[in-house]
Amino acid sequence: MRIETQRLTLIPQTLEHLRIELEEPSRLGALLGARVPEGWPPGEYDRDAMEFFRSKLESDPQLYDGWLGWYVVTRDVTPTLIAGAGFMGPPEDGAVEIGYSVVAEARGAGYATEIVGALVRRAFESDSVQRVVAETAATNEASQRVLERNGFTPEGPGRAANLRFQKSR
Repeated sequence: MRIETQRLTLIPQTLEHLRIELEEPSRLGALLGARVPEGWPPGEYDRDAMEFFRSKLESDPQLYDGWLGWYVVTRDVTPTLIAGAGFMGPPEDGAVEIGYSVVAEARGAGYATEIVGALVRRAFESDSVQRVVAETAATNEASQRVLERNGFTPEGPGRAANLRFQKSR
């Protein structure tokens, strides 16, 4: 179950992906069929996030299938892994939360906007999702613009010093 956009392929993380990424990261590119850039993993998609996703998939693979992390690969002549993105879990009370981190070398090209749009479409394919939420640092104006371009509106303060945004069906 991949998500295709004009320029990107989103590949859902499996236990195999996560085990390799955590234990033998040099093999991740071959598994994904993509070049892995020097700056991998990006931003908030760090070892703690990988271990969180792995533990969720180990606990209930059916429940979390498609509702956790996705690898984002360009659809170029040389496919390149440019982002980690996805959901924090399956829908709860009609909502899902998304997150995304793009490698530095791919920022400013509109990829984050394309990724968020793809995740929102995927979420709204489920009848149990009525709204999609996201949080970003109050100082991260680029991320705020990505959310606004995708029709999100500010909802107020989030966790820590974050701002919370939402998009309703």
